[in-house]
Amino acid sequence: MRNWKLIVTAIYCLYFALACGGAATTPAPLPPNPIPDNATAAIEGTALPVPPTLTSGATGTAPETATPGDPNAITLLTKADFGNDRNPLTGELVDDPAVLQRRPLAIKISNAPPVYVRPQSGLNDADLVYEHTSEGSITRLTAIFYGKTPPRAGPIRSARLIDLELPAMYDAALAFSGASAGVNERLNSSDFQSRIIYSNEPGYFRSGEDKPFEHTLYGNPADFWQALAAKGQNTPPAFNTFMAFSNNAPPGGEPAGAVTLNYLWEVVEWRYDPEIGRYRRWAGGEPHLDGNSGEQVTAANVIILTPVHIEDPTICEEIRDGICAHLSIQIQLWGTGTGIILRDGQQYLVTWHRVNRNDMLTFTNSEGNSLPLQIGNSWVQVVPDWLEGPVQVTP
Repeated sequence: MRNWKLIVTAIYCLYFALACGGAATTPAPLPPNPIPDNATAAIEGTALPVPPTLTSGATGTAPETATPGDPNAITLLTKADFGNDRNPLTGELVDDPAVLQRRPLAIKISNAPPVYVRPQSGLNDADLVYEHTSEGSITRLTAIFYGKTPPRAGPIRSARLIDLELPAMYDAALAFSGASAGVNERLNSSDFQSRIIYSNEPGYFRSGEDKPFEHTLYGNPADFWQALAAKGQNTPPAFNTFMAFSNNAPPGGEPAGAVTLNYLWEVVEWRYDPEIGRYRRWAGGEPHLDGNSGEQVTAANVIILTPVHIEDPTICEEIRDGICAHLSIQIQLWGTGTGIILRDGQQYLVTWHRVNRNDMLTFTNSEGNSLPLQIGNSWVQVVPDWLEGPVQVTP
């Protein structure tokens, strides 16, 4: 056991309940920590630096994906292209343009253990879902809701360091069940603190299900928007950048009928279904379902990223036998990095960009041109950079 774990134990043991999202029962031990020692901050006992204020830069131009004269061709590149009736997070037309005048919601959703949390509610109504490692090797989800209003979303669990970035990227409010002391302190001093929806505000409810208490918290997004309105925070988002969309597959793709992602504790698989033009999701060998509809989770785009992951030695997420078993993981989702976009049964190698703090991710190809997403929802698979061969794409 590393010495710095003894140092942080005394500081955070009193906050263990918050770190577990207010759990009333003792959770099962998490899988062993797979992160190598050199992935920990170099200076023990010192917080990692706050992400820098990034400078502006070019993100390239769009490829010519639309067929001239094709009435069904749609290419969305700039704010003006979306008009007042297309969702900038999906490129989809909305039935009521008024929904685009509300603030996006970033809702923290549990993904483990599957027996208690699946099927999660609201996943197919989210514009974007980020799946990321929380601690050990388990994953957690942050779902961004904007264009659609599911009747409920959850189960809602505690925030992680990545949730200091996502609300800034999408000018979103944040709904979560709690956080470890270190994460909570940073959230409360963040630039979006005024639009955090705390668990004592309207919109949260317990499902009453016969399962551990920490897995029974859900949220009503409609009530969350009302809670924001009461605080004067349900205002239209000010998106700093815009993802590109096109209903025509760009050139240069390679066949990608399926992709598997091995997170160690669970293997995720996406399989392309040409009948619906979308990828279907499996998790742990089982179809992953949406609890609201009972339908399998699908995505128009699967985005795979491998940003730098570093443990923060000042924030403990889990204590076992008086020792910090798992530190908080800082996922450095800023600057640039490489990734893969799957759409239309094709894969594209891309560079992702987040130049300024309030930029959402944008994507370019090897020539520096914008790589458009298919119109529709996206799942962002954030894969730790220290895993070896975790992504396997098959034709």
